[in-house]
Amino acid sequence: MIAKREVWKYTDSGKVWVGKYKNSQNLPHWHPDCELLFVERGKIEVFCEKKNHRLVEGQAFFIASGQVHSMHATDPDTVLIVIVFTEEIMRGIGHLRLVSPLLTGDYRIPEAYSALRGILTKKAPLCGSEAACKVLELMIAIFRGEEAAEAASEEPRSSETLRRLLEEMNENYRFLRFSDAAAFMGMAPTYFSRYFRETTGVNFSRQLNTIRTDAAIRLLESTDLPMTEIADRCGFGTIRNFNRIFKQFTGYAPRDLPEGYNLNERFPYPSDSASDPTLYDCELIESPT
Repeated sequence: MIAKREVWKYTDSGKVWVGKYKNSQNLPHWHPDCELLFVERGKIEVFCEKKNHRLVEGQAFFIASGQVHSMHATDPDTVLIVIVFTEEIMRGIGHLRLVSPLLTGDYRIPEAYSALRGILTKKAPLCGSEAACKVLELMIAIFRGEEAAEAASEEPRSSETLRRLLEEMNENYRFLRFSDAAAFMGMAPTYFSRYFRETTGVNFSRQLNTIRTDAAIRLLESTDLPMTEIADRCGFGTIRNFNRIFKQFTGYAPRDLPEGYNLNERFPYPSDSASDPTLYDCELIESPT
């Protein structure tokens, strides 16, 4: 669901997944895995490490384990190659980190993607280990070609707390308030507001209201509950507040929502054990079969 730790459903113990997305969109989220992106066609904005990066065709981007990030394809025909793998594979590189996640060199990522997809599709014995070796080889080339430095010995406590807050927002959106979130982070309200926006790229109220609106759409689709009950269950407080925010995010009053409507900031559930922050407007067009 929204703004939650993403858990990839790998096919075997190799811990590598590859795929292509069209019109990739998502809200701030994080995952313990590493993610390598390559723009095959179009343009996309990636917010990561408190900075918005604009990528065009032919550019690549590396998201390290635990980094809060989000994506927004500025062209609906944008096609993004995605290679996801566990942090365990990166142990062969030691404690280095890239100075910039936006890559400058040519590492033949499309060719590497095709090779990895072939390996994972065939599912031959030891294919997971073979894929992991190819990913490590690719990442060694990247770390040799890009500027790298020793990673900090300890991650700032605020980064870990923020990741827990994102999960808390996802689970307890009905009762969570701005003051609760600031207290959760151990920050003064004014500082927290600035910190959240600088770190995630969106303000706290928009993040929370998106989660609540998403929950309301789900209830509208699956139940016949009164509007007042839906407003209460989703944390809007009053029916007036519910109607105002719902229309702001969807363009419709709750009673007028078209059947099959897709919120532009809404995540699907790919499996019982995995959380995928991909938006409904985004389409997975290729993956291992």
